[in-house]
Amino acid sequence: MLNLTELREAVVAMSEWQTARLSQSIVDGDDRLVLVLEKGKLKLNILLCVSRDFGRISVLNDLPGTPQNLKQFAQFLKSHFDGGRLRSIKVEENDRIVYFNLESREEQRSIVFQLLGARSNIFLLNEERIVELSLRPFSKTRSDLKRGASWVRTSRNSADSGEDRFKKLKGLAYLEAVEAHYLSKEQEASDSALVQKLKVVFRKERASIERKTKKLLAEKIAGEQSSAIRRKGELLKAILNKISKGQKLAEGKDPKTGEVISIELDPKMSPSENLEKYFKKHKKLERQTMRAYQELGANAVRLEEFEALELEFSSLEEKSDPEALLNFSKKPIVARHLNRFFPPSKEQKKQATTEFRIGKRVLPTRLVPKRYKSSAGLEIWVGKNDEGNDILTTKLSRGRDLFFHLDASPGSHVVLRAEGSKTPPQEAILEASELAVHFSKQRNVAKASVHVAHCKDITKPAGAKHGLVHVHRGKSLVLKRDPKRLDKILSERIKD
Repeated sequence: MLNLTELREAVVAMSEWQTARLSQSIVDGDDRLVLVLEKGKLKLNILLCVSRDFGRISVLNDLPGTPQNLKQFAQFLKSHFDGGRLRSIKVEENDRIVYFNLESREEQRSIVFQLLGARSNIFLLNEERIVELSLRPFSKTRSDLKRGASWVRTSRNSADSGEDRFKKLKGLAYLEAVEAHYLSKEQEASDSALVQKLKVVFRKERASIERKTKKLLAEKIAGEQSSAIRRKGELLKAILNKISKGQKLAEGKDPKTGEVISIELDPKMSPSENLEKYFKKHKKLERQTMRAYQELGANAVRLEEFEALELEFSSLEEKSDPEALLNFSKKPIVARHLNRFFPPSKEQKKQATTEFRIGKRVLPTRLVPKRYKSSAGLEIWVGKNDEGNDILTTKLSRGRDLFFHLDASPGSHVVLRAEGSKTPPQEAILEASELAVHFSKQRNVAKASVHVAHCKDITKPAGAKHGLVHVHRGKSLVLKRDPKRLDKILSERIKD
């Protein structure tokens, strides 16, 4: 992270942007806050990063995307200070603390940027210097602080200010150099972390395969005793009328070899119950043997696939190609292993499965339609499930949008967003029709009848099950399937 000398220089580099307008504030993840400043026609994206190892103040060329779920810190800044001004920037004399003082027409606040290694954090203070919010949890950074308490700086001063690693540069070039340096370090750390995770995955997966093989071999050996159990059962059946309840042992003579075989009995069972016990055990061991043979074959295939992946990983690691390693980690089979041994956190799962904003509507991601960009630039939306079909057709679509669905066949609702156009381009209509067929029970047919209607002519009957709508007008279009057209529109999926 930046030392005190570098932090002071970063504040000097931003001095010309004091009194600039704060046009936007973005919380990017758990430890990054971006302030977008405007001065005339100029814009500056200031990054305040409180990562343990990469804490810094720098500038970004590109803004991060706005997250679907705004944290409270981001919500407050957005509602109170987007459009306000950065009144001043001040660095604490002997500590790695920078105060960004903001003002709007009605109020003033201070963003406190504090670098303390693993305990680094960003706080929001009101005019009375009362702590209102923190970007990271108080418990992990400053347990001596809490919401509603008076701001107190750390008692520890920086005895050694440190050497300036970027001293040859001044102004914004200084902040750009800081970002380039730490971006490179973050990438190296990310690449290294990915390599270490993959090593753990391969080590654990090999151990898992070996344990499975050992277990199956033991089951196979045990199962091979089934013939001996059956032999005893057959002999017991032949002498069953000579056995009494309470016996612990019986003897039978093998008719083929003449060998006398001892047969253990449960004295609490009747002779017939003992016989049934032997044949049940034989059947169980026989099934166990068959299953063990089958699973040993499957496990051998698993081992072969694993060793091929392991060889590919070793080759990529040797070449030190970060991009190739990243692509390798995204392979479905590798990604499954990573998720198995490094499952996403509760917060990551929540972000992946909770809400998504479309216009003014906030939806759970399971109801968000798939979106595609047509050749004409118009978007085509496809429902993911029956409930999602309802939302798409009755809530998200507009009157002039076109609705597509196969005649008398289950499938997704498809909507071509007309964007006010009375006559959407024919190619966009054909692409939407292709999607309607593709996401239906008739996806493999060469020709299909697709019903097309304006969304204003679609109604949902009261109490009807999800996905059921009434189409009052429209026309049917006979689509001759075109694999190239389908591949092209599928490749234009818009990422959520």
